[in-house]
Amino acid sequence: MMEDAPFLIVDSDEGVRALAKRLAKASVIAVDTESDSMYHYQEKVCLLQFTDGEGDVILDPLGCTTLDPLKPIFADPTIVKVFHGADYDIVCLKRDFGLRIRNLFDTLVAAQFVGLSKLGLADLIGNYFGVPIDKLYQRHDWSQRPLLPEHLDYARGDTHYLLALREIMLRALDRVGRVSHQIEECEALERKEWPVKAFEPNGYVRVRGAKDLDETGQRVLRALYVYRDGQARRMDRPSYKVLGDDVMLEVAVRRPSTTAAVERLFPSKRPLLRRHGDGLAQAVRTGMTDEAPLPSGQEPEEPEVETGTIRIRGRAADRVVEALKLWRNRLVQHSAMHTPYSVASNSDLKAIARARPFTIEELAEVPGIRGWQVHDHGHAILGVLDEVVPEASMVDEGPSRKRRRR
Repeated sequence: MMEDAPFLIVDSDEGVRALAKRLAKASVIAVDTESDSMYHYQEKVCLLQFTDGEGDVILDPLGCTTLDPLKPIFADPTIVKVFHGADYDIVCLKRDFGLRIRNLFDTLVAAQFVGLSKLGLADLIGNYFGVPIDKLYQRHDWSQRPLLPEHLDYARGDTHYLLALREIMLRALDRVGRVSHQIEECEALERKEWPVKAFEPNGYVRVRGAKDLDETGQRVLRALYVYRDGQARRMDRPSYKVLGDDVMLEVAVRRPSTTAAVERLFPSKRPLLRRHGDGLAQAVRTGMTDEAPLPSGQEPEEPEVETGTIRIRGRAADRVVEALKLWRNRLVQHSAMHTPYSVASNSDLKAIARARPFTIEELAEVPGIRGWQVHDHGHAILGVLDEVVPEASMVDEGPSRKRRRR
């Protein structure tokens, strides 16, 4: 039982150094993180959880000045790092602490490769260990201190069973012949980086209903979008918790240019009016006088395929994608060995359709396509492409040589 296992809390630089020495002796460690993404403008990692052969550890980075002693541990290719759903953890650890991971094992990836239908960590723990996991604190603000016993118990549960779960998944992967698939996917996860993006005023176009507005309405919505971001930064809150998209869209449609007009528009939203009544009215006035050009609304140019291979665009590419989806879905439907994850995602199929490879070698060069996909499904994919787009004249050719099926 988890409550019987040794448990350590680390909240000092001295403790981090001692923890690094301890983990350096392990051949495999379980890792998880907790962040505060739902409560602050810029989220941060607020807890790191570990489990090794000695027990469970919770590291509080808010009580430490550096986690540098852990860098060699995470980068050591001889120590397996076990996560569940590692993609977000990996980019956050890189972003906040410069921790780069080698020798990752993701139990979520493994569960998908072995064809499990329920993939959540709580589902897997309940299924294999018969232990119910309460996700009550899944949306907790982990930046709050002090950490209460129930918070610590929740956090421990995310790593306590991972080492044993990895052993189960390894045996399952071996049975279905997908150990190498797991290794390749985890190596790809290790390379993920935090997508650093500066605030873009024209990001307002992603608000549902923005494209239905006239030009003045779009300019008002853009001004509201800028206002919301500024307030979110000042208040250190996620943007959606400052002003909802529905409120901004309503203001962009009605365009109340005075505080009194805003109050008439939202008579029941007293907290909103108290905090943002003046700001909303000012944003409306700013948008009404804005003369900056609006986004063109055209589809962005597709990036050039790195290999210079043949391209397909527009509706022709859509038709190829649909044919590839139909092939994949039939394969999944008629084979218990396959799930969409173990064949190709929609984004993979789109990349293949646009590149239109004519050989196995060209398929392997399509960005994002894995070696296991080429090995398992390459000839079938090329067969679908030959049926849908059989002639090179139907697509654009890049600067490379004329393609022939090998």
